[in-house]
Amino acid sequence: MGSVASYFGRLGGKEQKKEEERLFRANDRPFNLSYHYADNAIKTSKYNLFTFLPLNLFEQFRRLANAYFLFLMALQVIPQISSLSWFTTAVPLILVLSITAVKDASDDINRHKSDKQVNNRMVKVLIDGELRNEKWLNVQVGDIIKLENNQFVTADLLLLTSSEPLNLVYVETAELDGETNLKVKQALTVTGDMGDSIDALAGFKGEVRCEPPNNRLDKFKGTLTLDGQTYSLDNDKVLLRGCTLRNTEWCFGVVIFGGPDTKLMQNSGKTTFKRTSIDHLMNVLVLCIFGLLASMCAVLAIGNGIWEVREGSVFTVFLPLEQGVNAALSSFLSFWSYVIVLNTLVPISLYVSVEIIRLGNSFFIDWDRKMYYPKNDTPAQARTTTLNEELGQIKYIFSDKTGTLTQNIMTFNRCSINGKAYGELFDFSGQRVEITEKTARVDFSWNQLADPKFTFHDHSLLETVREGNPEAQAFFRLLALCHTVMPEEKKEGELYYQAQSPDEGALVTAARNFGFVFRSRTPETITAMEMGRTVTYELLAVLDFNNVRKRMSVIVRNPEGKLTLYCKGADTIIFERLHPSCNKLKEATIGHLNEYAGDGLRTLALAYKPLDESYMDKWRQRHHEASTAMEGREERLDELYEEIEKDLLLLGATAVEDKLQDGVPQTIEQLAKADIKIWVLTGDKQETAENIGYSCNMLREEMKEIFVVAANTTEGVKEELQNARRKMCPEAAEEPSVKKARAGLFWLQKTETVQDEKVDGDYGLVINGHSLAFALEKNLQLELLRTACMCQTVICCRVTPLQKAQVVQLVKKYKQAVTLAIGDGANDVSMIKAAHIGVGISGQEGMQAVLSSDYSFAQFRYLQRLLLVHGRWSYLRMCKFLQYFFYKNFTFTFVHFWYAFFCGFSAQTVYDEWFITLYNMVYTALPVLGMSIFDQDVNDRWSFQYPQLYTPGQLNQYFSKKAFVLCMMHSCYSSLILFFIPWAAMHDTVRDDGKDLADYQSFALLAQTCLLIVMNIQLCLDTYYWTAVNQFFVWGSLAAYFAITLTMYSNGMFLIFTSSFPFIGTARNSLNQPNVWLTIFLTSLLCILPVVASRFLFIQLRPTINDKVRQKVRKEALPAPAPRRPPARRISTRRSGYAFSHAQGYGDLVTSRRFLLKLRSRPPLFTQTDSPLAQNEPQLYRTIAEDPEESQSP
Repeated sequence: MGSVASYFGRLGGKEQKKEEERLFRANDRPFNLSYHYADNAIKTSKYNLFTFLPLNLFEQFRRLANAYFLFLMALQVIPQISSLSWFTTAVPLILVLSITAVKDASDDINRHKSDKQVNNRMVKVLIDGELRNEKWLNVQVGDIIKLENNQFVTADLLLLTSSEPLNLVYVETAELDGETNLKVKQALTVTGDMGDSIDALAGFKGEVRCEPPNNRLDKFKGTLTLDGQTYSLDNDKVLLRGCTLRNTEWCFGVVIFGGPDTKLMQNSGKTTFKRTSIDHLMNVLVLCIFGLLASMCAVLAIGNGIWEVREGSVFTVFLPLEQGVNAALSSFLSFWSYVIVLNTLVPISLYVSVEIIRLGNSFFIDWDRKMYYPKNDTPAQARTTTLNEELGQIKYIFSDKTGTLTQNIMTFNRCSINGKAYGELFDFSGQRVEITEKTARVDFSWNQLADPKFTFHDHSLLETVREGNPEAQAFFRLLALCHTVMPEEKKEGELYYQAQSPDEGALVTAARNFGFVFRSRTPETITAMEMGRTVTYELLAVLDFNNVRKRMSVIVRNPEGKLTLYCKGADTIIFERLHPSCNKLKEATIGHLNEYAGDGLRTLALAYKPLDESYMDKWRQRHHEASTAMEGREERLDELYEEIEKDLLLLGATAVEDKLQDGVPQTIEQLAKADIKIWVLTGDKQETAENIGYSCNMLREEMKEIFVVAANTTEGVKEELQNARRKMCPEAAEEPSVKKARAGLFWLQKTETVQDEKVDGDYGLVINGHSLAFALEKNLQLELLRTACMCQTVICCRVTPLQKAQVVQLVKKYKQAVTLAIGDGANDVSMIKAAHIGVGISGQEGMQAVLSSDYSFAQFRYLQRLLLVHGRWSYLRMCKFLQYFFYKNFTFTFVHFWYAFFCGFSAQTVYDEWFITLYNMVYTALPVLGMSIFDQDVNDRWSFQYPQLYTPGQLNQYFSKKAFVLCMMHSCYSSLILFFIPWAAMHDTVRDDGKDLADYQSFALLAQTCLLIVMNIQLCLDTYYWTAVNQFFVWGSLAAYFAITLTMYSNGMFLIFTSSFPFIGTARNSLNQPNVWLTIFLTSLLCILPVVASRFLFIQLRPTINDKVRQKVRKEALPAPAPRRPPARRISTRRSGYAFSHAQGYGDLVTSRRFLLKLRSRPPLFTQTDSPLAQNEPQLYRTIAEDPEESQSP
């Protein structure tokens, strides 16, 4: 469609040049409109009132079968060749087209409603010197708009000014990346000075040059020219559409990108029509069936020509030929007549049945109470009904981390103070006790300022602190002082912390509950409440965190005048700087850290150092000189920091849990047993991603090796990938083994498949974003894929949304495997759309991923039920359905073929016309639907007990071209039995009373009765799981057949509709004869016996995994649900790095005077102290307090 539109666009001269740079002026609509930038309206719908019918019909007739049935209907209109009425094809075809059209229209109407709702939101826009309420769709590039607290960001904006100190704004990016902790953006000082002055803003004539629209959420380059001065713009000065303004009274921004140009919409990716591998296979098979049909018709047409020449003249006496019809023309017409007669090779009911089965299986997903999340009232949802069976064939899962594997909630879990570990509980025998929700919590009611949401279970730590233990008190004093958290206290005792990362907030909240409450700060002081006593420390310096230092320090003077440096950071970094006297304590702490890391916790070491006053004076002087130096400032400051952060005294270590969603490790373990490979693609930094990898058992200590690819050049990345590959598989060839083949309709599609290579042992691969960028280049793609596929686990860190999609596309292209992507933010949308199946985690505040997904649910753990139960059952049911459906229709049609040799190739039907009409629509429709909707080889508990049952689906074992050929051979055998046994039995046969029985009508009745009984017996053999519905459908269809047959062959029907019901009396004359029933029994036995025998032999000699498990099911009781077992204790020497931030800290900000300018006059933003987010999580600090009305529980 796109190519057609672009073609006509070129004809009309409307094709737009690709934008290379964006230039606009604030408050200058005429200038900006001349560039024809997109406005702020979005459109996700596909049709409008006028285009719906032609476009929808065009899309539907692109399906080969629909086009075939249209052609067939046209043939049936021609009386010379049609032996069946045209409406026998027209009615089902119109029904199928109508159902699909109504479904498509309903989906598109919902998209229109969604677009309208978003486009009609109101926002204040500065027009002609005054603020006016305008709809979002009317906002243009260059407009200045005002946002207020808790409003959605209208478009991509350049932040100009805000109500907050230092022109800061706080935004929640859950809609973009699934993260609920707030991000800080800051305007340029030159624009921030305008404040909220409407006159100043209306007179603002800044000119912006920036990059064209793109999908990079974490990057922005541009310049602002104002009064002849040029200022650099980066991502910190831009608010993206999809964010929500939080904790900020108001802000003003100028629109950079609107509507489809915004980064949110650019990341939504191209919507592709997803089809399952079975769909693609069916297209190929339908093409083969057309070939078979044409061949059969050609053979019969040739037979007709020969028969007309040799035998036809004998019949012309009582069946004269029409004028001008000779043998050649008769042969030609019989070809098309047989096309109509044999069209049941591809019945239209096949596609109707497939859609009904998919719809039924989708309802099972929607109704599954075991995938319902009561906490958020969120059920699982099948947002598409066309991909269910693909869920049973997944080989690769690509998962986001934040919000998908984790809850993005940090909890203070354990700590080590002065060589003693706290946080775990032990029974009298010294065994570790698992902490559950019922475990007694530490009572913090003595502390009026404690956070009521914070929970801790080890009472001994509180006792140690309250007894006055100096090391324990120094430990929590450090946590209360050494950070860059901003406090907010609207009412006495109601504290909210604004932290730059969730784990930093968790540590400050822990100190708060244990009696060391961080209350307030100024640029020169920090005020804390220590065990009920207010203490104000003089803040002399903040030695800020960055990714190289991996630590931060503060230097404070207490009221007694004592100077102390407090430092926290990655344990490896801190231990290098300890005083030799701490060696013994260091060994004990390392032991605790190894335990914490073994449990997947994020660890930090804490240390302090008393400072001498005279040394400090000199150091501060040098620090001032270094910080004002024009050249080498960073290097000089680093040297000073290194100098003072020496000979530290160790206090202990903290362990913070990056709280995984419930059941994540068990789910990953189950999916790994099902031979599904999981790759984590995350925007987080390496240490954080590795940490989560260990927490959820993707990375394990027992792995032979975990390779880290972090090179910054193409050659470096290539070398690291090759070294890893050679270690894993030394005997492997240097060049990958690529198998080339053809696939798709007419075999036009070329495929390349990189062959799997066997590796001894388990390996892991961690690759970061800049290395991945090189690895995804064309000359390194296969090397990356080859190495990654040898590993059990792959983690890609710091990846962009585009790279996520590229990784998925790479695996799709070269592994020819079914892929699934799961995520919860807008940065996952391109990956979700690129994969065969997209799953969105719902229930979070970010719903962008859900809106683009095929399936959604609230928790990652439901993925195993979606795949191992619903996916496997859906695949099994669909394969059984197709095998049985093709079998029953081929058998039905092949009988016509054999009959042609006995009727002079005249295109006479072997069955009664009413039987032909009702065979697929009534007699065999419901039994096969019953099997295809309800059947299951084993129940859900056994499916979880044996995840290996999933493997056949990945290998396409249940339905393939080979299975199709076997099905055709089986049909051929059955049709021979079903035609020749009744034919031989009826030949020269008489009734009990001596009257003739060997007539066409009696033979037709006998053949169709045999056929229907054999089909039902075959269905019973194929059914594993019987329900009352199945029983009713099978017996009901047989009863309906005999009832309808006896009625239609009755005298009454013949008298009323003489021409329509010619088989008068056939049923009562035939079905009362013993030899007829003996023939039916013999025919059924000969058809079914080989099937039963072959299945018995295969189960005995070559049993499949399904056969083995089903045998076990018969012998054993139902397995109990998996018991909740405490995780095994692991000891690990691998510990997390400094996991506090992905960016430079806020040290400069907290020591700046300007952030206090408006603090006292600031009106309250919060009317309630609690929020649903806090209520739903027992141990939770608040990074930045969120408004209760807007937030949802994660």
